[in-house]
Amino acid sequence: MRDPDLAPRRVWDLPTRLTHWALVLLFAFSWWSGENGELAWHRRSGYAVLTLLLFRLAWGFAGSSTARFARFVRGPRAVLAYARRVFERRAAHDPVGHNPLGGWSVLAMLALLLLQTGSGLFAVDTDGLESGPLAHRLSFSAGRTLAGLHGASFEVLLALVGLHIAAVLFYLVCRRENLIAAMLSGRRRLRPDSVAGLRFAGFGRALALLSAAVALVAALLILG
Repeated sequence: MRDPDLAPRRVWDLPTRLTHWALVLLFAFSWWSGENGELAWHRRSGYAVLTLLLFRLAWGFAGSSTARFARFVRGPRAVLAYARRVFERRAAHDPVGHNPLGGWSVLAMLALLLLQTGSGLFAVDTDGLESGPLAHRLSFSAGRTLAGLHGASFEVLLALVGLHIAAVLFYLVCRRENLIAAMLSGRRRLRPDSVAGLRFAGFGRALALLSAAVALVAALLILG
Protein backbone atom coordinates (compact mmCIF):
# COMPACT_ATOMS: atom_id res chain seq x y z
CA MET A 1 0.00 0.00 0.00
CA ARG A 2 1.06 3.59 -0.59
CA ASP A 3 2.50 5.24 2.49
CA PRO A 4 0.23 8.25 3.25
CA ASP A 5 3.10 10.06 4.98
CA LEU A 6 5.19 10.14 1.82
CA ALA A 7 4.94 13.42 -0.05
CA PRO A 8 7.20 15.55 -2.28
CA ARG A 9 9.51 17.43 0.06
CA ARG A 10 12.28 19.89 -0.70
CA VAL A 11 15.75 18.33 -0.66
CA TRP A 12 17.95 20.19 -3.19
CA ASP A 13 18.22 23.97 -3.35
CA LEU A 14 18.12 25.92 -6.60
CA PRO A 15 21.84 26.92 -6.68
CA THR A 16 22.90 23.27 -6.35
CA ARG A 17 20.54 22.18 -9.12
CA LEU A 18 21.47 25.01 -11.47
CA THR A 19 25.17 24.32 -10.95
CA HIS A 20 24.66 20.62 -11.58
CA TRP A 21 22.84 21.05 -14.88
CA ALA A 22 25.04 23.93 -16.04
CA LEU A 23 28.11 21.73 -15.56
CA VAL A 24 26.43 18.95 -17.55
CA LEU A 25 25.75 21.31 -20.46
CA LEU A 26 29.18 22.95 -20.31
CA PHE A 27 30.93 19.58 -20.20
CA ALA A 28 29.09 18.53 -23.37
CA PHE A 29 29.83 21.87 -25.04
CA SER A 30 33.51 21.72 -24.07
CA TRP A 31 33.71 18.25 -25.59
CA TRP A 32 32.05 19.42 -28.81
CA SER A 33 34.12 22.59 -29.13
CA GLY A 34 37.38 20.73 -28.49
CA GLU A 35 36.57 18.00 -31.02
CA ASN A 36 35.59 20.53 -33.68
CA GLY A 37 38.50 22.89 -33.26
CA GLU A 38 36.40 25.72 -31.83
CA LEU A 39 39.16 26.53 -29.39
CA ALA A 40 38.08 30.08 -28.56
CA TRP A 41 34.72 28.73 -27.42
CA HIS A 42 36.45 25.79 -25.78
CA ARG A 43 38.46 28.18 -23.61
CA ARG A 44 35.39 30.25 -22.72
CA SER A 45 33.55 27.11 -21.74
CA GLY A 46 36.50 26.09 -19.57
CA TYR A 47 36.44 29.44 -17.77
CA ALA A 48 32.72 29.00 -17.08
CA VAL A 49 33.32 25.46 -15.77
CA LEU A 50 36.10 26.68 -13.49
CA THR A 51 33.86 29.47 -12.16
CA LEU A 52 31.08 27.01 -11.34
CA LEU A 53 33.54 24.59 -9.74
CA LEU A 54 34.87 27.31 -7.43
CA PHE A 55 31.30 28.24 -6.54
CA ARG A 56 30.37 24.60 -5.87
CA LEU A 57 33.39 24.12 -3.62
CA ALA A 58 32.43 27.19 -1.60
CA TRP A 59 28.78 26.09 -1.55
CA GLY A 60 29.93 22.75 -0.20
CA PHE A 61 31.02 24.53 2.97
CA ALA A 62 28.57 27.45 3.19
CA GLY A 63 25.50 26.22 1.33
CA SER A 64 22.35 24.32 2.23
CA SER A 65 22.45 21.14 4.30
CA THR A 66 22.31 18.64 1.45
CA ALA A 67 24.95 20.57 -0.54
CA ARG A 68 27.57 20.48 2.23
CA PHE A 69 30.46 18.04 1.98
CA ALA A 70 30.36 17.42 5.71
CA ARG A 71 26.89 15.90 5.32
CA PHE A 72 27.51 13.44 2.49
CA VAL A 73 31.24 12.63 2.47
CA ARG A 74 31.46 9.59 4.71
CA GLY A 75 34.22 7.21 5.78
CA PRO A 76 34.93 3.69 4.44
CA ARG A 77 32.73 1.99 7.04
CA ALA A 78 29.64 3.99 6.03
CA VAL A 79 30.38 3.43 2.34
CA LEU A 80 30.68 -0.34 2.80
CA ALA A 81 27.55 -0.47 4.96
CA TYR A 82 25.57 1.33 2.29
CA ALA A 83 27.04 -0.81 -0.51
CA ARG A 84 25.77 -3.96 1.26
CA ARG A 85 22.18 -2.74 1.10
CA VAL A 86 22.29 -0.88 -2.21
CA PHE A 87 20.03 -3.48 -3.85
CA GLU A 88 17.26 -2.90 -1.31
CA ARG A 89 14.33 -0.86 -2.60
CA ARG A 90 14.14 2.59 -0.97
CA ALA A 91 15.32 1.64 2.51
CA ALA A 92 13.87 3.89 5.22
CA HIS A 93 17.34 4.68 6.56
CA ASP A 94 18.70 5.95 3.24
CA PRO A 95 20.19 9.46 3.35
CA VAL A 96 17.96 12.31 2.21
CA GLY A 97 20.62 13.80 -0.10
CA HIS A 98 23.67 12.08 -1.56
CA ASN A 99 24.27 8.55 -0.27
CA PRO A 100 27.83 7.58 0.80
CA LEU A 101 28.66 6.12 -2.62
CA GLY A 102 27.20 9.10 -4.44
CA GLY A 103 29.08 11.48 -2.16
CA TRP A 104 32.43 10.11 -3.23
CA SER A 105 31.28 10.16 -6.84
CA VAL A 106 30.55 13.88 -6.47
CA LEU A 107 34.03 14.50 -5.03
CA ALA A 108 35.69 12.48 -7.80
CA MET A 109 33.76 14.40 -10.46
CA LEU A 110 34.66 17.78 -8.97
CA ALA A 111 38.32 16.78 -8.59
CA LEU A 112 38.58 15.59 -12.19
CA LEU A 113 36.87 18.70 -13.51
CA LEU A 114 39.31 20.84 -11.54
CA LEU A 115 42.17 18.82 -13.00
CA GLN A 116 40.69 19.33 -16.46
CA THR A 117 40.28 23.08 -16.16
CA GLY A 118 43.52 23.57 -14.25
CA SER A 119 45.63 21.67 -16.78
CA GLY A 120 43.85 23.43 -19.64
CA LEU A 121 44.97 26.81 -18.32
CA PHE A 122 48.61 25.81 -18.85
CA ALA A 123 48.33 23.37 -21.77
CA VAL A 124 50.28 23.88 -25.02
CA ASP A 125 49.55 22.14 -28.32
CA THR A 126 52.19 20.40 -30.43
CA ASP A 127 53.09 23.50 -32.42
CA GLY A 128 52.76 25.87 -29.50
CA LEU A 129 50.21 27.91 -31.44
CA GLU A 130 47.14 27.17 -29.33
CA SER A 131 47.82 27.46 -25.63
CA GLY A 132 46.03 28.05 -22.39
CA PRO A 133 46.02 31.61 -21.02
CA LEU A 134 48.66 30.79 -18.39
CA ALA A 135 50.90 28.62 -20.59
CA HIS A 136 53.54 31.36 -20.74
CA ARG A 137 54.21 30.71 -17.05
CA LEU A 138 55.69 27.30 -17.84
CA SER A 139 58.23 25.82 -20.20
CA PHE A 140 57.10 24.30 -23.48
CA SER A 141 57.77 20.76 -22.21
CA ALA A 142 55.80 21.39 -19.03
CA GLY A 143 52.93 22.79 -21.11
CA ARG A 144 52.98 19.70 -23.31
CA THR A 145 52.91 17.46 -20.22
CA LEU A 146 49.85 19.29 -18.93
CA ALA A 147 48.24 19.03 -22.37
CA GLY A 148 48.66 15.26 -22.10
CA LEU A 149 47.18 15.34 -18.62
CA HIS A 150 44.29 17.42 -19.96
CA GLY A 151 43.51 14.72 -22.50
CA ALA A 152 44.00 11.79 -20.12
CA SER A 153 41.83 13.29 -17.40
CA PHE A 154 39.07 13.80 -19.96
CA GLU A 155 39.09 10.07 -20.73
CA VAL A 156 38.77 9.29 -17.03
CA LEU A 157 35.97 11.84 -16.77
CA LEU A 158 34.10 10.13 -19.61
CA ALA A 159 34.36 6.81 -17.76
CA LEU A 160 33.10 8.42 -14.55
CA VAL A 161 30.21 10.07 -16.40
CA GLY A 162 29.33 6.66 -17.85
CA LEU A 163 29.30 5.14 -14.35
CA HIS A 164 27.16 8.02 -13.13
CA ILE A 165 24.60 7.46 -15.88
CA ALA A 166 24.61 3.72 -15.15
CA ALA A 167 23.99 4.42 -11.45
CA VAL A 168 21.08 6.75 -12.27
CA LEU A 169 19.53 4.05 -14.47
CA PHE A 170 20.09 1.42 -11.77
CA TYR A 171 18.26 3.53 -9.20
CA LEU A 172 15.44 4.19 -11.65
CA VAL A 173 14.93 0.55 -12.69
CA CYS A 174 15.91 -1.41 -9.58
CA ARG A 175 15.07 0.96 -6.74
CA ARG A 176 12.25 2.92 -8.37
CA GLU A 177 13.96 6.24 -7.57
CA ASN A 178 14.00 8.92 -10.25
CA LEU A 179 17.16 10.85 -9.38
CA ILE A 180 16.93 12.99 -12.51
CA ALA A 181 13.47 14.24 -11.55
CA ALA A 182 14.71 14.97 -8.02
CA MET A 183 17.61 17.04 -9.32
CA LEU A 184 15.25 18.92 -11.63
CA SER A 185 12.50 19.66 -9.13
CA GLY A 186 14.59 19.62 -5.96
CA ARG A 187 12.02 17.33 -4.30
CA ARG A 188 11.75 13.68 -3.29
CA ARG A 189 8.88 11.69 -1.83
CA LEU A 190 9.80 11.45 1.85
CA ARG A 191 8.29 11.36 5.30
CA PRO A 192 8.20 14.71 7.15
CA ASP A 193 10.69 13.58 9.80
CA SER A 194 13.27 12.87 7.08
CA VAL A 195 13.68 16.55 6.22
CA ALA A 196 13.13 18.01 9.68
CA GLY A 197 16.78 18.97 10.17
CA LEU A 198 17.47 20.41 6.73
CA ARG A 199 18.51 24.05 6.44
CA PHE A 200 18.51 26.00 3.17
CA ALA A 201 20.93 28.84 2.56
CA GLY A 202 19.58 32.06 1.09
CA PHE A 203 19.91 32.96 -2.58
CA GLY A 204 21.81 36.10 -1.63
CA ARG A 205 24.62 34.00 -0.19
CA ALA A 206 24.76 31.96 -3.39
CA LEU A 207 24.94 35.14 -5.49
CA ALA A 208 27.77 36.51 -3.32
CA LEU A 209 29.77 33.29 -3.63
CA LEU A 210 29.19 33.11 -7.38
CA SER A 211 30.30 36.73 -7.76
CA ALA A 212 33.46 35.94 -5.81
CA ALA A 213 34.14 32.96 -8.08
CA VAL A 214 33.66 35.11 -11.19
CA ALA A 215 36.01 37.75 -9.79
CA LEU A 216 38.63 35.14 -8.90
CA VAL A 217 38.63 33.58 -12.38
CA ALA A 218 38.69 37.03 -14.02
CA ALA A 219 41.65 38.09 -11.86
CA LEU A 220 43.44 34.84 -12.69
CA LEU A 221 43.08 35.51 -16.41
CA ILE A 222 43.88 39.23 -16.25
CA LEU A 223 46.85 39.00 -13.90
CA GLY A 224 48.09 35.65 -15.14
